Amino acid sequence: MTLPFNRIHKSFKLNGNYYSHEDLKELAYSFIKEGETYEKEIGIFLIDWLSEKDFLFVKSSGSTGKPKIIEIFKQSMVNSALATGDFFNLKQGNKALLCLPCSYIAGKMMLVRAMVLGLEIDCVQPASQPVFDTNKHYHFSAMVPLQVQNTINNLQNIDKIIIGGSQVSAIIKNKIKNNPSKFYETYGMTETVTHIAVKPLQSKNNKGQDCFKALKNVSFEQDERQCLVINAPGLVSEKLITNDIVDLKSETEFKWLGRYDNVINSGGVKLFPEQIESKLQSYVKSRFFVAGEEDSVLGEKLILIVENLTESPEAILANIKKNKDLGRFEIPRHVFTVEKFVETSSGKIQRKKTIAKALH
Repeated sequence: MTLPFNRIHKSFKLNGNYYSHEDLKELAYSFIKEGETYEKEIGIFLIDWLSEKDFLFVKSSGSTGKPKIIEIFKQSMVNSALATGDFFNLKQGNKALLCLPCSYIAGKMMLVRAMVLGLEIDCVQPASQPVFDTNKHYHFSAMVPLQVQNTINNLQNIDKIIIGGSQVSAIIKNKIKNNPSKFYETYGMTETVTHIAVKPLQSKNNKGQDCFKALKNVSFEQDERQCLVINAPGLVSEKLITNDIVDLKSETEFKWLGRYDNVINSGGVKLFPEQIESKLQSYVKSRFFVAGEEDSVLGEKLILIVENLTESPEAILANIKKNKDLGRFEIPRHVFTVEKFVETSSGKIQRKKTIAKALH
């Protein structure tokens, strides 16, 4: 199924009102002129989307490097919306909640899905703890992990929630286990027009899985580094080589292991920081991550960076050693504390800059 990018579905509603193509332009101008900051961002995107040009520029988050401006074809965004609608069985007239900023692809795509699929979307101010009508029934929403963590007791009336932007922690996974909503961890990036694979998480009405499954018309392979290679002809023109090391189960299914550029080689043993961090979630109270530091004997040694100046490194390490799930090489050799992690403009931790700050 192919739909033109400039078509607005007849069932599309924004904040409770129907809009034609021209009416939506007027609303966009009104947002830009008189709206709150997040409404201005919505207005700017809508003007861009409703223009006759067949592409737009999108800013990446910069979580794995310097933020980039990426050109994306509007037809690719329509194709992504259709694939998401197919995967989650979204129907015209379904209600959606937008609580992400429209300055990034995730927020933009929530609006595109609504316009393409005919959803009734409510837009609220993006925040770490978004405020919305908790008594209203929503069929679909997208959030970052922190939003889920902060609003977990108010999500029972949202049927399906996709979580992206960063890895879902063990703490959040534990919190959603008794929640009636269905939660899904997503895999994707700006270049792939948000998610191209989805993993169900364990909740009251959802069976959790270990692997990500591809959306329609997406397939996977690996390069010589065991990193994921994405084939998504409806979204990107060429194969996309990633730096994500995976255990590839089939052409449409993989288990994510960690980032190639984060892997630590300690005495010949490959350590995946993301896997170790998952084991440490219950043992470190503050935000943290593990990394490698150069070592004359091991090549690299495992270190822990913690955003906490009140607790001593010795006390943190002593608590970690109580964890029986950690392998011998997974116990940090040293713990460093910093007052504040270095972050991107979207709130993601910049590991390399934070490591340099902690060590020097």
